[in-house]
Amino acid sequence: MRRILIGLYGDWMWMDDRIDKVSKEIEEISRSEENCVNVMTVPGIGPMISTAMVAAIGEGEAFDRGRDFAAWVGLVPRQYSTGGRTVLGRISKRGSRYLRMLFVQAAKVIMMRPHRWPDISFGEWLTRASERMHRNKAAVALANKLARMAWSILRHKTAFDAPRDEVAVGV
Repeated sequence: MRRILIGLYGDWMWMDDRIDKVSKEIEEISRSEENCVNVMTVPGIGPMISTAMVAAIGEGEAFDRGRDFAAWVGLVPRQYSTGGRTVLGRISKRGSRYLRMLFVQAAKVIMMRPHRWPDISFGEWLTRASERMHRNKAAVALANKLARMAWSILRHKTAFDAPRDEVAVGV
């Protein structure tokens, strides 16, 4: 039994080391790729989400607007329409399961720190949403918002909350 446990411990240490190496590689790529750097300016989005998003959609040219990207990720409500009446259901959960999971995790991390909400531009929206929705529903709504913002930043090659003067000049 002791040999088996020592072997499993060795496997665990090797896997831990491998995870550290891959994580460092992802961080290096995210720092060197301009699109990843821009996407990482959105609160809650780090190297994992930015590299996964850029790897999946490039510069976002395949989507006409942020809602299309959010729908592709699976973060928009399913619509049931009849007779001019639209009823929104649960999120569709179609599309990229991995990106959806990452965006929802980022949203939950932001939701865990309400004292930091005033520091971000969508803090007032998040405060109102958390008052009227269950925390999981608010997290998915925030993930949808993060995905749309990330797509917009990726598509227009800007940084999050860039002053209007810098965007106009193209800095």
